[in-house]
Amino acid sequence: MTTVASASGDVTIGVLIIGDEILSGRRSDQHLPAVIARLAPLGRLPGWVQMIGDDAPRIEAVLRASREADEIVFCFGGIGATPDDLTRACAAAAFDRPLVTHPEALRLIEAEFGERAYPHRVRMAELPADADLIPNPVNRVAGFSLAGHFFMPGFPNMAHPMLDWVLAGPLAHLERRDYLEQSLWAVDVAESALIEVMDELCQNYPGLKLFSLPGRVDGRLLIELGLKGAATPVVQAMSQLRRRLDALGVRYQETRPIAGS
Repeated sequence: MTTVASASGDVTIGVLIIGDEILSGRRSDQHLPAVIARLAPLGRLPGWVQMIGDDAPRIEAVLRASREADEIVFCFGGIGATPDDLTRACAAAAFDRPLVTHPEALRLIEAEFGERAYPHRVRMAELPADADLIPNPVNRVAGFSLAGHFFMPGFPNMAHPMLDWVLAGPLAHLERRDYLEQSLWAVDVAESALIEVMDELCQNYPGLKLFSLPGRVDGRLLIELGLKGAATPVVQAMSQLRRRLDALGVRYQETRPIAGS
């Protein structure tokens, strides 16, 4: 399996998913896979992800820390109008800004809902001062951004088109990185039998990350073993891995074995 990109630009990208419904299991997260899929063509991965309940001090603390670290953050959830929607106020506090009515956000809500915008939906126009809007193609209730932090709804049908807009607009400058991820599948061998091989790879290629994911198929031992990092050393390290497996007589495949095959 191979994922490849080229060029540089080193910035940490975080994903923050907010809502008690995620932690309780009433809703399953769909945002992290969406972010991963969209970053892959840029040779990038999220540097961190956190799932937080409706906990204002914790949300504020995470946002303040990522702000101070000058990170890019995609934040999903908690920007609605109900009392458990805390993200807008937490973002304002984390960025040391007052929460104010954004005139354009208010206009869009009024245009979408008319009289039904009052008295509650208009709360969603209360944003941190000087925030920029993220267009919502579904119902025009905008998300917002502050200094590389992008706040979107918890609803995937709204949030993911908004994420696409962010990547095509404000983050269009995000550079492709020199990144390659390759792996193979070792069959009928225990993970412990390959630890010395893994140690050698880590010693010879300290700039790469090695991963080993054991499992089974049709009751047989299976290990996905691979490396990720800059493209040239990944190719070299994978060649060394194949040579070592050949020398040990370990059977492997370049694609995952299929059950029943």
